[in-house]
Amino acid sequence: MAITADILRGYTDTIILRQLSHGDSYGYRISKAVAQISQGGLEMKEATLYTAFRRLEQAGMIRSYWGDEQTGARRRYYAVSEEGRQKLAQDCAAWEETKAMLDRLLKEDVE
Repeated sequence: MAITADILRGYTDTIILRQLSHGDSYGYRISKAVAQISQGGLEMKEATLYTAFRRLEQAGMIRSYWGDEQTGARRRYYAVSEEGRQKLAQDCAAWEETKAMLDRLLKEDVE
């Protein structure tokens, strides 16, 4: 089933924060994890990902740093901040409320 970009657009930051909640990471690894978890249903394009990284960093939700060159290519890593963890919790709670409401609206018979 294809999910439209419009549905996912509002959740890009939340998806990134969720991935970073597991530990520091870099763009390519996050992109691959999202594709794998979504079973290919969502691919985060590089431009979308790095635009979101900049937005999240400016908002204080994440921080970035350069990784060690000795382990291969020099990569820019991202880490979630405490503010980012709080935002993730808020976004997840809002998603659960939204999902429950949509389930009621789309599954329930109207009398």
